Amino acid sequence: MRKTILLVFTYLIFAFSTAQVTYKEISSASLNSERKLKIKLPKNYNPDSDVKHPVIIVFDGDYLFEPVAGQVDFQTYFDDMPSSIVVGIMQGEDRFYDAYYDPATGLPTESGLRFHNFVSDELLPYLDKEYNTSKFRVAVGHDRMGNFINSYLFKEDLSFQAYVCISPDFVGSLSSFVSKRLTLFKDDVFYYMATSEKDIPQIRENILVTNDQIKAVDNKHLTYYFDDFNGETHYTLVTSAISRSFDKIFDIYTPLREKELEEKVLPYEGTLDQYLVDRYNRIEKLFGIEKEISEEELEKVAKIAEQREDLQSLYKLGKLANKLHPETLLGTYYLAQSAERLGKTKKAKKLYESALVLDDALNIDKEYIATKIEELNVVLVDLDDDIEDEEKEEDNEEK
Repeated sequence: MRKTILLVFTYLIFAFSTAQVTYKEISSASLNSERKLKIKLPKNYNPDSDVKHPVIIVFDGDYLFEPVAGQVDFQTYFDDMPSSIVVGIMQGEDRFYDAYYDPATGLPTESGLRFHNFVSDELLPYLDKEYNTSKFRVAVGHDRMGNFINSYLFKEDLSFQAYVCISPDFVGSLSSFVSKRLTLFKDDVFYYMATSEKDIPQIRENILVTNDQIKAVDNKHLTYYFDDFNGETHYTLVTSAISRSFDKIFDIYTPLREKELEEKVLPYEGTLDQYLVDRYNRIEKLFGIEKEISEEELEKVAKIAEQREDLQSLYKLGKLANKLHPETLLGTYYLAQSAERLGKTKKAKKLYESALVLDDALNIDKEYIATKIEELNVVLVDLDDDIEDEEKEEDNEEK
C-alpha cells in the first residue's frame, strides 16, 4: 500500500514538474549555433529574493531531464535537498559530436571540446546572470555523457562541485586520470558513480576497475559514493541512481536523523551546540544557503546531551535556542534544566517562571513548565525544613 502511494505521489510530482518547465534557446559562439534548454525553477522561486539555489545541469536532457526534475521535486518536498534550478541540455542528433573524445585520453577534443567550453564558458555564466544561483553545481551524465562530465574535473577552477556519473562509458585513460585528479582537490568535491549487474559488460568492467582506484584515494575533501544495483540494466538503473546520488550529495542538508545522532552527535568531542553550528555553517558554505536550526533538531540534540549527562552542552543549547528562537520557551527550559540538575534549585525556579511569559515550544508547553515549578516549590520547602532542623540541632548542642 505504501509503495502504491509513493508511486502515485511521484507521478503527481512528475506531472506538476513538467507543467513548470520552460524552454529556451541560447546562442553559442563556441558551437556557432543555438542550443535548446529545458529549465525548471523551484516552485518557491522569487527573482527578487536573496535566496540562492544550487544548479543541476542535466546532459542528455532529451531523456534525462524529466527523471531528474521529478526527483528534485520529490526530495525538496520532504526537505531532503535544497530547492534547485534544473537545466537540461537538449543534445539530440548532436550527442555524438558533443561527446567526441580523444581515444587515447578519453578527454573531449574538436567538437567535444567546443561543447565542453560552451557549457563552462557560456551556459553557466548565462544561468548565473539570469537566475539566483548559488555556487554549488551538479553535473548529471549517463553513458557517453557520464564519461564526458569527468572532463570538468580537470579545469583549474571547478565548474561543478558534484558529479553524478551513471553507468559512464569510460574510454582511453580517463578512468585512471580521474582517480589521480581526485587526490589533488583542496575544496569539497562530491563524486557519485553507479553500475548494475546487468549493465553492458565492457562498461561495467571499466566502472568496477575505476571504483577500486577511487576507493583508494585518500583525500578528506573528496566525498565518494558508489552503487552496484541488482537486477537493473544499463537503462533502468538511471532512476535509482538519480535518487541515491541526490540523497548522498545532499545528505548534510537533511534534518538530523537517528544514524547521524548515534554515529556523530553522541560521540562528538565538544559541546553539542558547536556540532549544530558547525553543521549549518557547512551547509551555508557548500550550498550558499542559510538554513535555520529548527526547534525539532535542538530537541533531538538536547536528548543526546541528557543521555551523555552533559550539562554544559544542555546549558549552551539553551543559549543557542534563545538566540535562534527567542519567542519560545525552549532555550529558557534548557537553562532551567541545567540549573536544576546542578542543584541550583532557586535559580532553576526563577528560570522556569520566566518561561511562562514566552510561547510554547514544539513539544514543551507552559502547563508542563507549571508542573516543574510546583515540583521545585516542594523541594525548596523541604530544603528550608532541613536548614531549620540543622539550625535547631546546632542551638541544642551549644546549650
